[in-house]
Amino acid sequence: MSRAAEKKPVGFATQLTAGGIAGAMEALSCQPLDTIKVRMQLSKSGRAPGTKPRGFLATGAMIVRRETPLALYKGLGAVLSGIVPKMAIRFASFEKYKGWLADKQTGVTSVGNIFIAGLGAGVSEAVLVVTPMEVVKIRLQAQQHSLADPLEAPRYRNAGHAVYAIVREEGFSALYRGVSLTALRQATNQGANFTAYQELKKFAERMQPELVDLPSYQHMLIGLVSGAMGPFSNAPIDTIKTRLQKAEAAPGQSAFQRISAIASEMWRQEGVRSFYKGITPRVLRVAPGQAVVFAVYERVRRVMDTMQGSSEDNTYSE
Repeated sequence: MSRAAEKKPVGFATQLTAGGIAGAMEALSCQPLDTIKVRMQLSKSGRAPGTKPRGFLATGAMIVRRETPLALYKGLGAVLSGIVPKMAIRFASFEKYKGWLADKQTGVTSVGNIFIAGLGAGVSEAVLVVTPMEVVKIRLQAQQHSLADPLEAPRYRNAGHAVYAIVREEGFSALYRGVSLTALRQATNQGANFTAYQELKKFAERMQPELVDLPSYQHMLIGLVSGAMGPFSNAPIDTIKTRLQKAEAAPGQSAFQRISAIASEMWRQEGVRSFYKGITPRVLRVAPGQAVVFAVYERVRRVMDTMQGSSEDNTYSE
């Protein structure tokens, strides 16, 4: 009997727990790279003729030198508070959409429909969790204060205070600034991510028919490759989104006008390379982050299945 024929749907509790643990591990291990990425995207270095934008290592070294190594973890509270619902929504919605798009007779979901299911999962997590989490995270990461100097008080003390201050000063809608760009970024990320992961995993299973489960290191390698797909496809979207969410809205300006103004200013003053600022730390963060997420998710899910006496085998079944 094939693997696909033996598989049962993964329960929501399993998705919630395994996804939450996997997301927390990703955040703890990759947050410094995300902070460096945000600073690079917000940086205006390289505007003067004959100068180059500050690079990945130089940006990281400057943060550590000016603000202490702990500054690399700015915004971690916002990420951790949103990672459990984010991962639960991602995995649960993907499985739901994939089931809806499966062939009614065979139960098999085509590659194209897997991509569509990934797009839907990305939009779902962007609207429900990721956008407000990113607004708060970016505001915290953009603060260039030293954590070693107690007299240098930041505008936002922590994630909770940032939410309170943003809502009080700018309104609740400010937490959803850039939601269209965030949804577009997450949709393309998860569409590419889930499609690549599923196809590579099926290939690995075909090459090793004697294995009941792929080893964790193979889940990590497959997740590493699939995780790198998104950042290269949507880097300009992510850079514009970051600048949009960091700034306060100008009165009377629509979201489209703000996005257009930011993109035009970047093109005019910094050139096409500015749209790819932070691509190095983003790939270095997202790709290993997805490797951690998939490896931990699969491992935790298998442990939970064993504890529950379940015969489930694979979240990403055909």
